[in-house]
Amino acid sequence: MSEFQNREQLTAHQLGELVSLLGALRQSNPFYQAKLRALGTLPHGSAEGVLAQVLALIPHTVKAELVADQRDHSPFGTNLTFPMASYVRCHQTSGSAGSPIRWLDTSASWEAMLEQWQRVFAAAGVKPEDRFFFAFSFGPFLGFWTAFEAATRLGNLCFPGGGLSSLARLHNLIDNQATILCCTPTYALHLGEVAAANQIDLTTSAIRRLIVAGEPGGSIPSTRRRLEALWPKARVCDHHGMTEVGPVTYECPDQPGLLHVMERSYIAEVLQPGASEPVAPGEVGELVLTTLKRSGSPLLRYRTCDLVAAQSRTGERCTCGTLDLGLRGGIIGRTDDMVVVRGVNLYPSAVEEVIRRVGGIAEYQVRVDKSSPLAAVVVQVEPGPDACDATLVADQLRRELHQAFALKFEVETVPPGTLPRFELKAKRWRS
Repeated sequence: MSEFQNREQLTAHQLGELVSLLGALRQSNPFYQAKLRALGTLPHGSAEGVLAQVLALIPHTVKAELVADQRDHSPFGTNLTFPMASYVRCHQTSGSAGSPIRWLDTSASWEAMLEQWQRVFAAAGVKPEDRFFFAFSFGPFLGFWTAFEAATRLGNLCFPGGGLSSLARLHNLIDNQATILCCTPTYALHLGEVAAANQIDLTTSAIRRLIVAGEPGGSIPSTRRRLEALWPKARVCDHHGMTEVGPVTYECPDQPGLLHVMERSYIAEVLQPGASEPVAPGEVGELVLTTLKRSGSPLLRYRTCDLVAAQSRTGERCTCGTLDLGLRGGIIGRTDDMVVVRGVNLYPSAVEEVIRRVGGIAEYQVRVDKSSPLAAVVVQVEPGPDACDATLVADQLRRELHQAFALKFEVETVPPGTLPRFELKAKRWRS
């Protein structure tokens, strides 16, 4: 249930937080002082109208600016509102969409992100008696640390899985009767594959929730079904975030595949990619975020490059009780990962939906060959143990892809164990 009585209260809260943030940035944040010079005196009126007017006066922030700022003002850039002694945490983006950037947090902003993670856990139905297993090595990326610490703050028993093989992680989570598994959807699939190869019956595990993030798979219906088939007692719970903005969404408890933006902590806009015009409700656009709780290193109107389809802000509550904006299908794709082949826009998440729907495929890789005037898409598939005939699987996938995209795909089968496995974000597309 939302803490706000209606959208008007929520909007008034966002406006108050934004005005306070702008005051702090105009006073002491070098990066945003330059960007906010033309802001002038803030307008007056209803919260909704004023919020829209203020946002329209704030220029967008893009990642290239942050990269350049940290390059020119090494190592942390100028997006710092407080003296360096105020910062207690440093994390780094993965660099999967360009150069990595470092991000600093104060104690206050860190606490705010732990609260946001606890909202994710609450939506997933986490109970005090649940035991968490974190199936990843703890690196410089934000999500690992905030998720783990948020779970310990809730009082749950937590098991770190860093430094272990996949087989050792499976034995560890089973032996310790872990009930919550946190990892990427790709790695949850891989753990299921390792279990099958080693005759480990996952019905003997106590895992009842798969809390996944890092890539779109958790909101792709066919990938969800595959995950829940491999982990028979578990429900998939998706969410998403970014190192530079923090935990952003949680999955609706009532509607799988619908992610709610935590609007208490973020102002969310859905705009035409690369432009300033909003898209109509239900249409695909780029998610643009303003962080309200990370004043030490904030982001104003940050173009995330994430493509989403937002529901209308009608003021009506979701069936789960929240007023928070809903994103149907989660993160649909990214503006920087779309591939155009012979005039057809291909998003990796849409291709994955078809591949997982076909079934019988343990892993895949996609290569876009542009060496000739007519680009070709080659899909390599590694048949899984449930595939009766690899040739039939490849033929079926070829037909399904052609039907879905009206584009000819080349499908090749490769021997088991040929394609790479991923613990973090999967990198399946190459050119």
